[in-house]
Amino acid sequence: MRKNGPKVRISRYLGIAITKKAAKVMEKKTYGPGQAGATKKFRGKMSVYKTQLLEKQKVRAQYNISEKQMRDNYKEASRLEGNTVELLAQLLERRLDAFVYRAGFAPTIYAARQAVNHGHFEVNGKKVDIPSYRLRLTDVVSIKDKSKNKEVFNNAVNDGSIVIPAYIERDTTKISGKFVYFPTRAEVPTIGDIPLIIEYYSR
Repeated sequence: MRKNGPKVRISRYLGIAITKKAAKVMEKKTYGPGQAGATKKFRGKMSVYKTQLLEKQKVRAQYNISEKQMRDNYKEASRLEGNTVELLAQLLERRLDAFVYRAGFAPTIYAARQAVNHGHFEVNGKKVDIPSYRLRLTDVVSIKDKSKNKEVFNNAVNDGSIVIPAYIERDTTKISGKFVYFPTRAEVPTIGDIPLIIEYYSR
């Protein structure tokens, strides 16, 4: 969500782990942050509005995007023909930084954004350093030859705990990935109730 501050604290506030470190902390601290956090669970009874807002913030945090970017994606999804929930999920997954993260080329969405910004990735053989760049079907994302030996990328690629979604075809030899099809919402491993987000923006 492009917000400076401890990722663990943000994770505990939202009730989801957005980094591996946050996941470890939240296994022990199953309550919200702050002095009052230990005396209550993550969420009490919330209004419909607050529930919708929380779901939006969860998704924003997982894609590390601003409110304007989130709203713009919603507006485009609502203009396109088809199911708005499915379309919004697809538009978010088509971001270059999201693809880099999903393909296991970076350990977190934050690292993926930084790597793209620093020009380490190419799309169809051409350098692209815009994290929000929207991929199309059959686009191939690869690490630049000069960057292939960097430890951060090799560690990420060799991380056996990463599960690559079916809509990404990864070549570990070339350290590249292809966007083979647009996923359904059920296939996207994002935590968040997108229908509630649609309702939030439709008010």
